[in-house]
Amino acid sequence: MQRLQSRPQFQAVLAGSILARTSHFALHRVALQTSQATDARQTLFAVDDVWLGAMVPKRWARRAVTRNTIKRQVYTVSQDFESSLARAAHVVRLRSGFDRQHFVSATSDALKAVVRGELQQLFASAAKRPLVSPEST
Repeated sequence: MQRLQSRPQFQAVLAGSILARTSHFALHRVALQTSQATDARQTLFAVDDVWLGAMVPKRWARRAVTRNTIKRQVYTVSQDFESSLARAAHVVRLRSGFDRQHFVSATSDALKAVVRGELQQLFASAAKRPLVSPEST
C-alpha cells in the first residue's frame, strides 16, 4: 500500500467520488487510470497499487495528539482491508468532531476504540463496492 504525500494527490482524490460514509468519516476514491486524465494521474500515482491518505482537519480535532492518533488508526485499520480494496487512490477524511465531553483525554482508549470501530465499518462497506471505471459505462 502506497501513502499519499503531496497536495495534488490529495486534491485529485477529493475530486473523485465518496465511496462510503460513517457518522465521523468519509472515504473518497478515484480510479488511477481513466481515458480523460490518464497522463495527469499517471504522474501523480506512478505505481499501480492501492494508495491511501488520511485527512484530519484542525476544525474537527483541535489537538495535534488527537489528529495523529486518528491518522495512526486509519493506517492501521487499512492494513487489514488492503487486499479487499480496489487498486485506486483513497482518502479517509474526518468530517465531524468527536464530543470532547465524552472523550476528555486526547488519546483515550475509548476514543481509539470508537475510531477503530467506525473505520472498520467504513472500510468494510467500501470493500463491498467494486471499482467501476468510466471507460466501461
